[in-house]
Amino acid sequence: MAAPKGQGAGRGRRSGGGEGDSGSKGGSDLKDAVVIKINRSAAVVKGGRRFSFSALVVVGNGRGKVGMGYAKAKEVTGAVEKATKDAHRNMVEIPRAGTTIPHETEARFGSSGVKIRPAEVGRGVVACAAVRAVMESAGIQDIVTKSTGNNNPINLVKATMAAITKLRTVSQVEALRGVKIS
Repeated sequence: MAAPKGQGAGRGRRSGGGEGDSGSKGGSDLKDAVVIKINRSAAVVKGGRRFSFSALVVVGNGRGKVGMGYAKAKEVTGAVEKATKDAHRNMVEIPRAGTTIPHETEARFGSSGVKIRPAEVGRGVVACAAVRAVMESAGIQDIVTKSTGNNNPINLVKATMAAITKLRTVSQVEALRGVKIS
């Protein structure tokens, strides 16, 4: 009976906790934390079962910055708050080309893989739930993705973060290579 009460309390404080954390860091432009997955695990002890929770959270500003956090705690609210702080620490800036990405890329994490391709304006976000949360938090509105292998949300989000950190704009490639690309 205690577990559903804890889960409900975590859902109630989710959006408020994200705003408070982003406001205290001076980054009030960050959107609320998007909770992708809450996992409950149980340890069997002498008196019964002891539950603990883990949370997977994505935070973004909708303009090219996104971060992922994963944390564990004895209560849902604690896990979500810790994961949100972890997501703020792990923010990355991704290049965008209008409402999409500059080029196609792919990455793997564990047995999960993600391929992401730019799409024409108006196509929307074609992705599974975990990848969609990352893309929408980053402000990418038109993209086509394909997830391969295992559909574990934790591995999919980590593979997506790895794929978007590989993205480069033309000016970044020119600076890296020291040549002019026409």
